Amino acid sequence: MNVLFLTLGWITDINARGIYTDLLREFIHHGHRCYIVTPKERSTGEPTSVTDFPGGKILGVKTLNIQKTNIVEKGIGMLLLERQYLYAIRKYFANVYFDLILYSTPPITFNQVIESEKKRCGARTYLLLKDIFPQNAVDLGMFSRKGLFYRFFRKKEQKLYQISDYIGCMSPANVQFVLRYNPGVDPRKMEVCPNCVKLEEMEKEVDREQVLGELGIPSEKTIFVYGGNLGKPQGVDFLMEVLEVNERRSDSYFVVIGSGTEYPRLKRWFLDNDLQNSKLLSALPKEQYDNLVRVCDIGLIFLDRRFTIPNYPSRLLSYLESRVPVLLATDRNTDIGMIAVENGYGCWVESGDLEGFFSLVKKLVWNVNLREEMGQRGYQFLKENYTVEKGYEIIMNHFK
Repeated sequence: MNVLFLTLGWITDINARGIYTDLLREFIHHGHRCYIVTPKERSTGEPTSVTDFPGGKILGVKTLNIQKTNIVEKGIGMLLLERQYLYAIRKYFANVYFDLILYSTPPITFNQVIESEKKRCGARTYLLLKDIFPQNAVDLGMFSRKGLFYRFFRKKEQKLYQISDYIGCMSPANVQFVLRYNPGVDPRKMEVCPNCVKLEEMEKEVDREQVLGELGIPSEKTIFVYGGNLGKPQGVDFLMEVLEVNERRSDSYFVVIGSGTEYPRLKRWFLDNDLQNSKLLSALPKEQYDNLVRVCDIGLIFLDRRFTIPNYPSRLLSYLESRVPVLLATDRNTDIGMIAVENGYGCWVESGDLEGFFSLVKKLVWNVNLREEMGQRGYQFLKENYTVEKGYEIIMNHFK
């Protein structure tokens, strides 16, 4: 088949590790050709262009800055994105007829592109639902359900569900949420198609003291690591409360790695409070980050307690692959914590519950055998549920 993949993420190398590139390589492995459409933001200074790779092409479309920029440019950029993508596809892929159109949220503004190519090619369409917008923005107080922005984007969201032949959600709670708040959606098009990864064999043992020493992290303490986006959805206020309380402990150390809209605020807070029992790092190279996670003891996931939508952060995959247990502090509506607890690879507490959080910290710090058992269970769960082979099979079941 010819597969068209639309994304807001910046993809320049099909061989780079990631939930989308890993899945697309699995399609290529099975003989399909993948045509990827990705933004080239204004900040790169690069024009629209096509890059060939074995098994497909990457079409980089010149856009405004749409990530890590001010809200005005991001808003305008997102509204222009649909027209820019459609023009570029018609120009560069006019002679290609697609059998499958894959696309992820965010954004929800690809409707015209999807409808146009679906009609032109007679293709089937598959939505990888990673983000439920605009409700997530309402949850975080970015705008009101009664406002113009909400009504505009809500119509876009409903249209996206309508034109999608199949909708793959990250977890059962996501499926239930979409059906509950969108009664017009046919339940037969809904299914769980989770975040997935291409498992790679670990080459050799990583030297814990060397990896931690290079970053100035003490190796004698139990290391908790948070890696990923640092934005409003992560509930950074609770993270700061956790770090402040942990200053009074002598056996646990927190490492926070990432970037995002809340990173500058968190960096200033670190400097103002002169923290001695935790460290803040900006985004690391992929290999260095992976090695760091492998030598840490517990992986952390934070989500804002106000969420009514069931988020399922993809950073979970790197923890499970590295065989480290997971400590989650989230809202009550996501099932990521419940799934971790039920399958024995993680502990969960509601975000904001400091006492409950540190009772779990104490439990994990004092019980090395438990951590090892949970890490092994997590890796086994990953192999059975969150691999690209599983994701590919779920999607391709519709083409048998």
